[in-house]
Amino acid sequence: MNLSETIKNIRATCNNYVDPDLLAFIIDDDNYMGTNNILEIEGYDIQKNDSYEDRLLKIAKKENIFLPIGMMTFMPILNECDIFSVEDYNLQLTQEEFDKYSDEEEKLFGILIKKDSNEYIIGKTDVCSCSVDASFEELEKTESEFYKKIKEIIDSKVIY
Repeated sequence: MNLSETIKNIRATCNNYVDPDLLAFIIDDDNYMGTNNILEIEGYDIQKNDSYEDRLLKIAKKENIFLPIGMMTFMPILNECDIFSVEDYNLQLTQEEFDKYSDEEEKLFGILIKKDSNEYIIGKTDVCSCSVDASFEELEKTESEFYKKIKEIIDSKVIY
């Protein structure tokens, strides 16, 4: 994956679900969410005039980074999931899919980029890092239609 181009590609179209300047989250090694205010972070050899992408690339050398590619909301009783990304989707889930992936709160979905690498994991996070238990959770890879749709959306945004 070309991290720089992937960041630019996601930021260019993310305003449907997140402010482009608050896109990325730092994720601790224990999967808890850190800050998403990349433009105000100091250290990491960041210079005052560095662009958002340059700052994020410097941070990614020492920290895990989560890049959201959309937001999802689950509706019990109906077993539906609304996905908000570049395009919006309404998915009818099987009971098994709903039980496996649903959450009571809105969640961001996207990719966790391991520090100093181009490897990523598909997962979800809380919408903000305000809660002390806000964290990243890997989405279990399955052959379900839900997982396939999430992967398809992510694959359309990642640049190689």
